Amino acid sequence: MAVYTDVDDEELIGFLAGYDLGALLSCKGIAEGVENSNYYLHTSAGSFILTLYEKRVAEADLPFFLGLMEHLSAKGLGCPQPVRDRAGAALGRLAGRPAAIVTFLDGYSIHHPEPAHCARLGEALAQLHLAGADFPLRRANALSVGGWRPLYAPFSARAGEVAEDLGAIVATELETLERDWPRGLPEGVIHADLFPDNVFFLGDRVSGLIDFYFACVDSLAYDLAICLNAWCFDAAGSYDAEKGAALLEAYARARPLTAAEVEAFPLLARGAALRFLLTRFVDWLNVPPGALVRPKDPREYLARLRFHRTIRSARDYGLGA
Repeated sequence: MAVYTDVDDEELIGFLAGYDLGALLSCKGIAEGVENSNYYLHTSAGSFILTLYEKRVAEADLPFFLGLMEHLSAKGLGCPQPVRDRAGAALGRLAGRPAAIVTFLDGYSIHHPEPAHCARLGEALAQLHLAGADFPLRRANALSVGGWRPLYAPFSARAGEVAEDLGAIVATELETLERDWPRGLPEGVIHADLFPDNVFFLGDRVSGLIDFYFACVDSLAYDLAICLNAWCFDAAGSYDAEKGAALLEAYARARPLTAAEVEAFPLLARGAALRFLLTRFVDWLNVPPGALVRPKDPREYLARLRFHRTIRSARDYGLGA
């Protein structure tokens, strides 16, 4: 989440007039994240999140994202529920951007997760995959292996601004992963961005999952590899085997992995690290002037990628041991 687009008070009041949300009491920008413009919205009817969708989110994909949140909520998964206006629409326009309001979830993000948090995350991820199995809409993963080279190419000459050897590493990884990327694994709806700041806890339980704007249909085990990268490393790139085992074992208890998924896991983990290294690299170079946003350091994912390049078997992560 972030703020790229400022909202004029009069425009906001006019936008809210189409909803049964009462009077506007306050509206405050949210600095975390890098994708869309987000605001805490407090009205006489309660608390909500207002999102204005920026350029990386295609407007044609918004019915998928909003419909998925409604579907998962109906299945009992804790996630934001889109608020429909008086005409029944979940999507409108504000300040020249597509915009939506969703319900506010109680809970807090864990900035330094322990193994117990990783286990709860593994359970929640498996529940998401199972609950999404009968979601009827489809959206391809625009940031899967086929999208990495086009994302990186316009900025490749600036790789040395992040790390001296970044260009060589990315070139090798793109060649390897484009050639060897696992195919034919079990697929379904994945979150694709389930970082700790997108998971809310109340006490020792997960109270909600948020920010579904990278959700798509892809390999379920790839989603698990994304979570391993996001939850089981420290900022220096060191892998925490206890956290990894807690995440993977909890997930597999709810949704057992196939032999093919276990075999493919090291490549999926490498690909997940490269994907976030590249998007962080591009965002690092392209923060709009004056934007209320904190870009994330791509070097954290370079360190994770270096680790994955040493792995030869899923047993090194605790899978199939």
